[in-house]
Amino acid sequence: MAKKNKPKHENEGGGEEEEPDFSDPEDYVDDITEEELLGDLLRQKPKETDGVEAVIIVDGVPQVEQDRLEKLKKVIRKIFEESGGIINDYYPTDKNGKTKGYIFLEYKDKASAEDAVKKRNNYKLDKQHTFICNLFTDFDKYNDIPEEFVPPKPQPYKDFGNLYFFLMDENCYDQFSIIYDCGTSSGSTTAIYLNSIPDPQEIQKRERWTESYVRWSPRGTFLATFHAKGIALWGGEEFKQIQKFSHPGVQFIDFSPCENYMVTFSPHIDQRNEEPHSIIIWGIRTGQKKRAFHADKPPVWPIFKWSHDDKYFGRITDELLSVYETPSFGLLDKKSIKVPGIKDFSWSPTDNIIAYWIAEDKDVPAKVTLLSIPNREEIRAKNLFNVAECQMYWQKSGDHLCVKVARYAKAKREKNEIRYAGLYYNFEIFHMREKGIPVDSLEIKEQIQSFAWEPVDNKFGIISGEPPSVTVTFFQVSKGQQPAELKKFEKRDWNNMFWSPQGQFVVLAGLRNMSGVLDFIDTKDFQIMATTEHFMATDVEWDPTGRYVATSVSWWGHKVDNAYWLWTFQGKILSRHTIEKFCQLLWRPRPLSLVTNKDEIKKAVKKYSSQFEIQDKMRLSKASREIIEKRQQQMSSFIEYRKRMTEKFNAEKSERLRLRNSQDTDTLTSNVNDFEEEIVEFLVKKEVIPIE
Repeated sequence: MAKKNKPKHENEGGGEEEEPDFSDPEDYVDDITEEELLGDLLRQKPKETDGVEAVIIVDGVPQVEQDRLEKLKKVIRKIFEESGGIINDYYPTDKNGKTKGYIFLEYKDKASAEDAVKKRNNYKLDKQHTFICNLFTDFDKYNDIPEEFVPPKPQPYKDFGNLYFFLMDENCYDQFSIIYDCGTSSGSTTAIYLNSIPDPQEIQKRERWTESYVRWSPRGTFLATFHAKGIALWGGEEFKQIQKFSHPGVQFIDFSPCENYMVTFSPHIDQRNEEPHSIIIWGIRTGQKKRAFHADKPPVWPIFKWSHDDKYFGRITDELLSVYETPSFGLLDKKSIKVPGIKDFSWSPTDNIIAYWIAEDKDVPAKVTLLSIPNREEIRAKNLFNVAECQMYWQKSGDHLCVKVARYAKAKREKNEIRYAGLYYNFEIFHMREKGIPVDSLEIKEQIQSFAWEPVDNKFGIISGEPPSVTVTFFQVSKGQQPAELKKFEKRDWNNMFWSPQGQFVVLAGLRNMSGVLDFIDTKDFQIMATTEHFMATDVEWDPTGRYVATSVSWWGHKVDNAYWLWTFQGKILSRHTIEKFCQLLWRPRPLSLVTNKDEIKKAVKKYSSQFEIQDKMRLSKASREIIEKRQQQMSSFIEYRKRMTEKFNAEKSERLRLRNSQDTDTLTSNVNDFEEEIVEFLVKKEVIPIE
């Protein structure tokens, strides 16, 4: 750098003093980039593509004369401004001033333009006009396509092994996962076990496999693990990674019933971003993002609810019931259903039918409505009065829907206002398979603790009353009749009901803050097969075949006595497993059965029962043989250990004699008079008790 003349100024003594020199030395090299100094500003620097990335082209627009152009513009803006503000539009016209049928719309940013293309492509304006939407930049991309077709290179096939290997077990043993060592610095451990006899067999174990908890997919194909950067799916005999999904901060996931899609939710992503990132729907097989959504505040999980066949999913937002269809992931019929006062909805487990309820509004009663999808036909409605809350319970077979209605009990009218005194409950039973869908009502005037349908029959159970003394009542639903009471158990300390997946058997339990009492009941004759206890139990899980039950004390619920116990469906204890900081046990689900006529199998049971008995005896004898071999091995190990310790003891005898002044204390012939007895007393505890 060239030297400059330094200006001078007078100091206090009247003399001249040189100003400080801030110039760089001659050999100075400036290695600081503009990105480091002005990074925030440079990121806002306009780019050459900014002018066109926010522009879309809409084809299929009505061709109108100039006198109708303003009306057309208002209609177009109303449709397309849902994706963001439109800052400019252009309607090309011919020499007569008539529009040409396509237009250009410019949004404020690229994200809004992409959202408009996604939402409004193939949008049906009327019978004659359907919009075809494209980004302006897509035209350049398609113009650059080479004239000669070059086939893509085939991707190598990834063999993940047999994803359904767990169904091939000759003994039909089920699998379950457990998580333990939670809250430690080394991270939790996840293990997969085979529920074999006599003891579960570990088939896979990994530390830090997940950072929070795990989830099985609905048909048991995949195991999902949670990580700071997203979700990973594992499967096959070696539990290799099948797919991964990047979604930072993800905390909740939900699978579609047929395992085609997965929903992930990250509550920590900033909702102020115009482009949605909080909720993402993924294709499980491809790993591709299908669509993203913003989340409500506060969100209620699951945000989306799926139809039984994965064809539709829906959500509630601002008194709108929005139903989307797959694989397009667009709104069904391009619009949501306006339902003022809607509170909740639920899909039938076997049919594309939605049940939803709306709250009371002044003189308008509450209502439960059944809606057929996709034609949106209202097939049944039921008005309800004095409603505080509703909850919907579908029977697994879809034959019945129960709506639990909490109603206000009227007291008296004061100053033109009705005062209410407490709540009572109604159960509205919808008979879905009968003509006209008749509805039966059942009234219970006690607090309801639990309700559950039997999965494969028309029975249901209700736990009512205040703990620890409650009443459990079982009912039977029949065609054309009111629900009939089958059995009542009074003054019990249960608060949860768990039906076997195959029906007939039920476990009634007092969990969490109760004693952990367990009763195993056969609802065929309502015989209590076993009454037992797992103290401080927090969870009860049936295996998918209905043969076994797992009860557990989770470290997430209690910090002591963490363990899981395995029982038969009759309440016989099989094994107890105490594990430090045990957290979670989940049975691996099974796919839906392909057998249609199960009655024929029941008739043929006697034919094959003798074979099953032989297999059971062989298995028991094998288990006994394994136990004997295990005990023999332990005995051999003990004898070997005792032999080593005896040799060591004999080798140290000379040293013991030296330390004890040649007194041999190892034999009974030692003279006991040579030893002195010494009594040592010390203070254990001091307690002062005042005398009144």
